[in-house]
Amino acid sequence: MSDVPTPHNEAKIGEIAKTVLMPGDPLRAKFIAETYLEKPVCVNTVRNMLGYTGTCQGRPVSVMGGGMGIPSVGIYTYELFHFYGVENIIRVGSAGGIADGVHVRDLIVAMGACTDSNYAAQYGLPGTFAPIASYGLLERAVKAAESLNVKTVVGNVVSSDVFYSDNQDALASWKKMGVLAVEMEAAALYMNAARAGKNALCLLTVSDCPFTGEALSAQERQTGFTQMMEVALALS
Repeated sequence: MSDVPTPHNEAKIGEIAKTVLMPGDPLRAKFIAETYLEKPVCVNTVRNMLGYTGTCQGRPVSVMGGGMGIPSVGIYTYELFHFYGVENIIRVGSAGGIADGVHVRDLIVAMGACTDSNYAAQYGLPGTFAPIASYGLLERAVKAAESLNVKTVVGNVVSSDVFYSDNQDALASWKKMGVLAVEMEAAALYMNAARAGKNALCLLTVSDCPFTGEALSAQERQTGFTQMMEVALALS
């Protein structure tokens, strides 16, 4: 705890709740805080990676941006778990649906996260690590979505290091292994949580489907993301 504040987070001890919702976009963190939290207080502005703490139905909850990609989310989640005493991080993001039967607006609950990243190499493991969600959070998320009449699809996603891939067959290769969608952060979040002995879950709204051309408009994305936020807040 003596490492607080960090080079990336100016919050003091006690200013971040045990449960943190983490969108990639810091402005979406601001939106969540101002829309859903009671008396939100901004606790971090370093690098404009906004973080807020407030209450939801009387329970303390924080929301903070995590940035794009595994290196960025790896830094922020590591510090939250190890330096700020955070117990649960719930990523709320978007994804490209690649599996047959996955459509825009679907809420994906990422049970596992494949990856093309070398992030796990740091652990020196004698094999391949399988990054998975914390089952308690996953089970509660599915039940919360059902109670809110939000369609969910539970399964594997892939966290890619590359947004503009030179390999045009990459997504088709993941699809044949039953992967539901592609995003860029879940694997690092799950690995950091496992190493810290903490809890993590990734919720993803399908915003587009590369193989079918389906895509949400800006307004439709806002509505779909709102449903995901409500499910995530039910876990706080």
